[in-house]
Amino acid sequence: MSHEFRDPKLAINKVYTRQGDAGETRLVGGQTIHKSHIRLETYGTVDELNGHVGLAIEFACSELAEPHKSQLSTLLRRIQHELFNLGSVLATLPEDVGPQQPKVTTYDIERLEREMDEMGAALPPLRSFVLPGGTTTGAQLHVCRTVCRRAERQLAAWSQQDDPHALGYLNRLSDAFFVWSRWVTHTSGQPEVLWDPNATR
Repeated sequence: MSHEFRDPKLAINKVYTRQGDAGETRLVGGQTIHKSHIRLETYGTVDELNGHVGLAIEFACSELAEPHKSQLSTLLRRIQHELFNLGSVLATLPEDVGPQQPKVTTYDIERLEREMDEMGAALPPLRSFVLPGGTTTGAQLHVCRTVCRRAERQLAAWSQQDDPHALGYLNRLSDAFFVWSRWVTHTSGQPEVLWDPNATR
């Protein structure tokens, strides 16, 4: 079976290396970079997002009924792999990116759009902004959305963006988390919590 991207070549025998004690780490190509660099901040946020997606999967598996449980958990597991692909290329300087370097692609972005269109077709039109809530899974997907937006902002502030598809992917993914959150609430038969500007009075 052929692979578009190369398989990982890792041998993690020891988790700690002590190399980060001075506030520095290494990129995929071996270059040293300070941990405060926007590049590291960006792919660190992508890693944080991946953790939140994992939590959303666990909530979905314990809260949703079939077939929605399998549909969403399978979709989100794929997103976790895509986020690792994104982190891989963000942690690599352009001159070190090979033809089989894991990355996000135009296909990934277009697939997100198709999935949003398909799942959004069953949703009622919005008359106000949605507050996070309704279900635990839905609320967690809103957390994913906000962390994804932060990664997008960090990447947009990065003046040396190396991957042409990274920003578009994060932009589309944050929209997808919003649609998926609404879809979870709808398929669970729960009412959406809509923003009411006068609710504080």
